[in-house]
Amino acid sequence: MRWKNRPEGSNWGDFGDDDQLGRPNLIGTEQVLRGAREIRAGLSFCLSLPLDFPGDNKLNVRRHPPVLRPTVRDGLPYVNFPFARNEPGATDVVSDDQVLLSLQYSTQWDSLAHVGARFDADGDGVPESVYYNGYRAHTDVVGPIEYRADDGFAPHACGGEHSHADVLGIENLAVKGMQGRGVLVDLVAHYAREHRTVGYDDLMFAIDADGVQIERGDMLVLRTGFAEMVLEMNRHPDEAVLDSHCCALDGRDERLLQWLTDSGIAALAADNYAVERYPARPPATPGEHPLMPLHHHCLFKLGLPLGELWYLRDLAAWLRANGRSHFMLTAPPLRLPGAMGSPVTPIATV
Repeated sequence: MRWKNRPEGSNWGDFGDDDQLGRPNLIGTEQVLRGAREIRAGLSFCLSLPLDFPGDNKLNVRRHPPVLRPTVRDGLPYVNFPFARNEPGATDVVSDDQVLLSLQYSTQWDSLAHVGARFDADGDGVPESVYYNGYRAHTDVVGPIEYRADDGFAPHACGGEHSHADVLGIENLAVKGMQGRGVLVDLVAHYAREHRTVGYDDLMFAIDADGVQIERGDMLVLRTGFAEMVLEMNRHPDEAVLDSHCCALDGRDERLLQWLTDSGIAALAADNYAVERYPARPPATPGEHPLMPLHHHCLFKLGLPLGELWYLRDLAAWLRANGRSHFMLTAPPLRLPGAMGSPVTPIATV
């Protein structure tokens, strides 16, 4: 086994010593059938922003909008290309392109390789960089640089320019399919675009007010209005406005984190950036702590995938008009082996 200690409150090993899927294991045949039974009107809603939104790289300086380019052969770009120009009488015209894309730029899933922690998993008294179920940085999740804690996190070149999650990559969610019953909690209906850091009490108020039923294996989706503001800004995001509006979960609220554990949900997605409020409020007690406590709890401890920047306005309006909160959700990421996140085009069917 890779670990002797597991984090307090985690489920490491519960789905098997070598599990790479985490809480989506809870989406079984009954959960998929339960989602299918929510299809009564035969309507589908796209829950993705256009993948060139938010625009610029203001929300995250590392992530840039997608850049489309033609594929090239013999120095010739294949857009509006007379494909069989040497074949008499041939009429084919071909356009063929490629994309440079930050995988978590827009509507996305986080893989379980996205966020780990410094934790003494092997019980030797020295914390090491590990991910869900004890998988190791630099061994299982690799990149061109190794960061070592013993010399002040000085980077050490490992050779090459590539990164690869040999385990916990996004392809695990793709193979699973991420299809089952979705449950929407519409925070906008109760808090509008108020800048509110939503803890357990706030979330329970919205759930109870709308009579939302959440069951084991459901995928929970939260509407905050953030993605709608991003759309209104038309690829020119105003960070000051976005930072002062809309709900985000309080990752420091222990009751909220415990509810996420106890609820049995298989995935958590929202229409905002990061799902949780970032920066998080200071911890109640000094000492070591994660800067992204909800990511830490979900991805690192529970293997609970997080979706970000989903578009939910149209689905929310239809569900409220029809007195519903459940739907069939189909949201597989790209089957891109080794990727640590992926764009996604979720589809809700009602």
